[in-house]
Amino acid sequence: MRLPEVIAVCGLPASSIYDGMRRGDFPKPVPLAGKSVAWLSSEIRQWMESRIAARRT
Repeated sequence: MRLPEVIAVCGLPASSIYDGMRRGDFPKPVPLAGKSVAWLSSEIRQWMESRIAARRT
């Protein structure tokens, strides 16, 4: 998933995504070529599921 799709799926702005990656709270992207990166949809889905689970506890 490219950044616009990650933003659309998880509802966070890019700045929050990058802050979360810096803190280790959000999945890091996979380098593609040069400066291009993409996120694994499975990791984004897992991150969202963990947030839901944390809310329930």
